[in-house]
Amino acid sequence: MKRSYLVLFMLLTASVSLFANTGESSDLTMQMTSLVLELGVVIFAVRAGGIIAAKLGMPSVIGELLTGVIIGPYALGSLPLPGFPHGLFQIYEGFAVSPVLYAFATVASIILLFTSGLETDINMFLSYSVAGGLIGLGGVAVSYLFGAGLGSIFLHQSVFAPSSMFLGIMSTATSVGITARILSDKKKMDSPEGVTILAAAVFDDVIGIVLLAIVMGVVAVMTGHQAGGLSLWRIGSIALKAFGLWLGFTALGLFFGKKLGEVLKKIGGDAHYPVLALGLALILAGFFEMQGLAMIIGAYIIGISLSKTDIAYLIMDKTKPLYDFFVPVFFAVMGMMVDVNQLLSPSVLLFGGIYTLLAILAKIIGAGLPAMFLGFNFRGSLRIGLGMVPRGEVALIIAGIGLSAGVLEPSIFGVSILMTMVTSIIAPPLLNIALTRGGQGTKQETKGNETETIEIKLPTRELAELVSSTFLRELEREGFFVQHMSIRDEISHIRKGDISFSLVTEDKTIRIETDPIDVVFIKSFLHEIMVQLDSNFEKLKATFDPEKLRQDLHVQSGRKVVAFQKILDLDCITTELKGNTKYEVIEELVNLLEKAGKVEDKETLLKDIIDREERMSTGMEHGIALPHARTSGIKSQTLAIGIHKRGVNFQTIDGSQVHILAMILTPSGEEAPHMQVLASLGAVLGDEKIRNLLINTDSPQDVYESLLK
Repeated sequence: MKRSYLVLFMLLTASVSLFANTGESSDLTMQMTSLVLELGVVIFAVRAGGIIAAKLGMPSVIGELLTGVIIGPYALGSLPLPGFPHGLFQIYEGFAVSPVLYAFATVASIILLFTSGLETDINMFLSYSVAGGLIGLGGVAVSYLFGAGLGSIFLHQSVFAPSSMFLGIMSTATSVGITARILSDKKKMDSPEGVTILAAAVFDDVIGIVLLAIVMGVVAVMTGHQAGGLSLWRIGSIALKAFGLWLGFTALGLFFGKKLGEVLKKIGGDAHYPVLALGLALILAGFFEMQGLAMIIGAYIIGISLSKTDIAYLIMDKTKPLYDFFVPVFFAVMGMMVDVNQLLSPSVLLFGGIYTLLAILAKIIGAGLPAMFLGFNFRGSLRIGLGMVPRGEVALIIAGIGLSAGVLEPSIFGVSILMTMVTSIIAPPLLNIALTRGGQGTKQETKGNETETIEIKLPTRELAELVSSTFLRELEREGFFVQHMSIRDEISHIRKGDISFSLVTEDKTIRIETDPIDVVFIKSFLHEIMVQLDSNFEKLKATFDPEKLRQDLHVQSGRKVVAFQKILDLDCITTELKGNTKYEVIEELVNLLEKAGKVEDKETLLKDIIDREERMSTGMEHGIALPHARTSGIKSQTLAIGIHKRGVNFQTIDGSQVHILAMILTPSGEEAPHMQVLASLGAVLGDEKIRNLLINTDSPQDVYESLLK
């Protein structure tokens, strides 16, 4: 692994030197060259930072932000490199990143808010939980007042000054994804506190976007006038116009949402409408920016408009690769714009410390205090307040908008990053402690103070995903509201009336947390889902003959690519198979892999490979067998080659005895080209010359070299 990183570094350095010495080039070419190199470095760095943060038990966004700070122009990014005497990441005309790299971050923010809109349960916002609405509104109001008030005091300006309003609006956001993960781990998502937090978070999201629309409308005018020249009436009229624009487009989107979904399907078909939906979000984002409002507001509206259509799930699924690529880049760019020297100055640290403390207290007071009057005791109110503390993506986007527009000074931008990171780091352990210390959070015994867990273990991860998605789809058809807590996590919260429960899908396991009184209903519903899927599988078996398809397989006619060569290992090749049955030779190959240190769980590995073999033989033509499986019994994708001189019965397509066995194994949870390796190896072994060479040699080295040609 270390050698791989060294080679990667050498290649990157060589490429930098190569680009630096190409002679005279146009400005556009140089900009594109810089972008490609910068983006490549950011992608690798930000992935590493996110993984390290997750292993340390912190939200991955924290690692991605810190990575951006480290590689940015105010830190390591300024170190000289071959061809880049001033560093790979330079300050461009006073701005921390290049315009083209910032353009990537802008597109990422649009994708992020479009996804947040798709995940927003607008029906819950409109129809459910008076407690959640009041608590969410209280948290937003107190957070804004604390943030804007502190800005006014420290910056010696009016609370209506643009930077003060931005400090207020940045403080209002809540990152419910972080809280949802904690509640899920503690099996508290469906406790009274958990349900209230999740409902309040929906209000937080919507109210936060409305406030942003108002603040952007006011700032758009104030940046062109003297702040003192605007009366409260004038500011109110601007706010009303901004709110009206947001409300009008949102209402139109919700009213025509289903028709919009149908139009997208007709235009693009099943393969293209998710991308067309994202294109629509980009168009409306641009329109809102032209009106003096933020781009993300338009993207959020399109997301909400499509959130209750039948294509919402598919849009999220199909655009997830774009989300996974762009959004971490956005977090890194936000970190890169932090001026470390200014951030570490005593005055900024003091300001940032007080701002962060007030941001924490604002949610505890603003969300916790109303809870005290809505049936929660002190313990429950504290849990609710702590659950609303983490800030996240929206706060960062607002901060970036303020910095790029010149409303926020770099030092104030650093303060907002500090607040976001600290609240996201400190809230999880505090909420964990509050939840661990037992006792009910309500003044009276209520439904949901006790939860029961229904856990279903399925044979494969694919089956778990199929059952989970079918279950959620059928619940929506029954009128339940399904809220996805985060595109990154398989956590959903389901509500209808006083019924609420959560669903978490992890690998092969589906876990449902619910009130004991609803267990019978949920189990009955799951039973019907299983019956429905079983019926569909039976119909599939009745109309589809896998054996007939196997008879049409001719491995020698396949594409002779070399996908398998990457996992070919001399230690996993034998020319001395002795078994008399196919199960005996399979076990011989498993023993060979165990000796080579490839096996994680031998018993599981044997079971999975034999289960696959019993469903249908992997014996092909010309004395070839390709036993394979996705299994948790191995550490990484593995290939074992065995030669059987006498031959063994494998129920091949042409009735031949098998002399060449190639066992392909892939970890069940790993994204790896399992079938591509299988097909490419089969095509190579279909070559008669290769087969004869392998069968007639006694040397594993000869087999290895022949397959590498």
